Amino acid sequence: MSDKTARPNVVLIITDDQGAPPLGSSGHPFLQTPHLDQLHRESVRFTDFHSGTTCAPTRAGLFTGRYCNSTGVWHTIGGRSLLRRDEWTVADALRGAGYATGLFGKWHLGDEYPYRPQDRGFDEVVCHGGGGVSQQTDWWGNDYFDDTYLWNGEPTKYEGYCTDVFFREGLRFIERHSDEPFLCVIATNAPHGPWNVEPRYRDLYRDKTHTETYARFLGMCTNIDENVGALRSELQRLELEDNTVLIFMSDNGQTAIPGEDESMFNCGMRGFKGSPYEGGHRIPFFVRWPAGGVGAHDDGGRDVDVLSGYVDVMPTLLDLCGVEGKPDSGFDGRSLSPLLRGETPDESWRARSFVTDTQRVAVPLKWRRSCSMRGRWRLVNRDELYNLADDPGQERNVALENPVIVEELRSAYESWWERCVDGIDETVPVPIGDAAAEEIVLRSHDLRSDLEQGAVWNQKDVRQAKFTVGWWEIEAAADGEYEFELRRWPREAGHAIDGGIVGADVEYYREGIDPGYEAYYSGSVAVAYRQATVVVDNDSRAEADIEAGADAASLTLPLSAGPHQIRALFSNPEGDYCSAYYVHVRRIG
Repeated sequence: MSDKTARPNVVLIITDDQGAPPLGSSGHPFLQTPHLDQLHRESVRFTDFHSGTTCAPTRAGLFTGRYCNSTGVWHTIGGRSLLRRDEWTVADALRGAGYATGLFGKWHLGDEYPYRPQDRGFDEVVCHGGGGVSQQTDWWGNDYFDDTYLWNGEPTKYEGYCTDVFFREGLRFIERHSDEPFLCVIATNAPHGPWNVEPRYRDLYRDKTHTETYARFLGMCTNIDENVGALRSELQRLELEDNTVLIFMSDNGQTAIPGEDESMFNCGMRGFKGSPYEGGHRIPFFVRWPAGGVGAHDDGGRDVDVLSGYVDVMPTLLDLCGVEGKPDSGFDGRSLSPLLRGETPDESWRARSFVTDTQRVAVPLKWRRSCSMRGRWRLVNRDELYNLADDPGQERNVALENPVIVEELRSAYESWWERCVDGIDETVPVPIGDAAAEEIVLRSHDLRSDLEQGAVWNQKDVRQAKFTVGWWEIEAAADGEYEFELRRWPREAGHAIDGGIVGADVEYYREGIDPGYEAYYSGSVAVAYRQATVVVDNDSRAEADIEAGADAASLTLPLSAGPHQIRALFSNPEGDYCSAYYVHVRRIG
C-alpha cells in the first residue's frame, strides 16, 4: 500500500427525505433494503443522531461543521439556501490535504458562481439544479429518467434513472482515483418528491400501501439500496473497502406522504420532515471503516447512543483523515472519532446540548419550530418538554413537573441563538461582472421576498405562471454597463414569454411519473406581458417593450461596483406584473 492510499478514502452517501424509518434495520414491516441492513450490521450506528429538519440547512452544517443558521442557510429557497462564500467546507479541507474530491447528485447550496460545488472544494461534480430534479433551477424537462445534469457546470445528457446515474458516476470517479485518497459524496435526490420511479419498484409495494405515492417512495428507497450494494461490490473489487470510511445518512426526517400520514411506519416517532418533534430530525448515521477499527465484517457493528448530529460530520472526517482544521474554523460540532473507535463517552458527551430548528422564513425568528436536546430530554418550541426515556412518542408534555430542566434547556437554546444570530442580517449576494463568471443567471428559486405569496421554485410553477415578486441580492464586481436578459422560460426551453403550451413540450416517461405530477412536464398558461422593467435599489430603472412571440427582453443599466438589490419584472397593459423567473446578467462595458 502506498503512502497516499494509507490515508482512508471517504464515501459519504446522503439520501433526501428518507429519514430513519424506511429501512429494514429500523423495523419497517415490509420494505426491502438488504444491502443497507447489512451495512447497518457491520457499522457503528449512532442511534441519537440529528439533522436540520430540511434539505439545504442540513447540508450547510454537514459540509461546514457549523450550525446552518450561522452559515446563512435556513431555508431551501428565497436566497437562503446559498452557503456564504467565506465558509470553509470539508471538500476544501480534504482537497487542500491532497484528496481528490467529487460530488454526485444533490448540492442545494447555490447554482451560480461562487456558490456551486465546484467553487466549494469539489474537483468533479455531476449535479442537478436547486433542491431536486424538476425544480425551477434544474434543466428544463428533467423527469428523473435520461436527464441532463451539470458536469462541472456543463449541461450533459445521461442515460438512466437519476439515482443510478449518480451512483454510477460516483463509482467511475472512485475507479479513476483508486490509487490516491478521495472524498466521494453521493447525494441522491431520491426519495424526495416528485416520487418518480420505474414501475417495477413501485409494484413491489403497491398492494401493501394505501396510496401509489407511498409505494413509489418505498420503491425509490429499494433502488437506493440496490445501488449501495453495487457500490460496496465495486469497493471490494478495487480492494478499497477496508480502508474506506463509508457513511450512510439522510438529510432530515422522513417526508410525510399525502394520504399515508397515519399509516406510514415512523419508528414510533412523532412528526415528519420539517417538524421540531423527533421524527423531523432524527436520522440514520452508519459509519464503517474496518482498517481504522470502526465496524467490521459480518455482525461486527455496535450502537452508540450519544446525542450527536450533522455538525459533527466535518470535524469527524478531518480527524479520521488526519487533516488539520483551520484555527478559525469555529466548528460547532465535535469529532466523533473517539466514540467510533470504542471509547466510553465521558461526562462532556452526556451533558451535551444540541439544538435544531425549522425557519423557512425570510428572517429567522427566535424559538420558531425549535428543539433543544440533552440526553433523552426534548424542549420543543420553548414550552413543551418531553422525556423520550418513558415517552418516545412525545405524547406527554412534562414541562410543569420539571421546571429546572426547562430552564436549563432554554439557557442552552439562548446560547445557541446568540451564536447563530451573529451575522444573520448579512446579505448573501450573487456576484455579477466577475471575471470568473462572465454571465450569471438569477432565478426565481433564489428570489428574496417576504415569502408570504410563495416562491416559484419548481417547473410546474413556471408553467402555470405563478405570481411571485421580490428582489435578488447582487454585488457588481466593477463599475460598468450591465445587460439584463429577462425570461419567463429557461433558454433551453425556447418558448416565447407570452406563449401557452398545449400538451407535452418535453419527452417524459409517463409510466414512471407519480400520478398528479404530469403538470411538471406538460402544458402551460399563456400570459400577455408587454413590458419588461429592471429596477436597481428602488432608484434607477430601465424599461423595454416586449414584442409578441419574443423569448426574452434585454435591458441595460449602469451599475457602480458594490452591493445592489435588483428587481426584474414583466407587466401587462392592465397593470398585472410578476418577477421574471430567469434573468441572465453580464457586464458589457
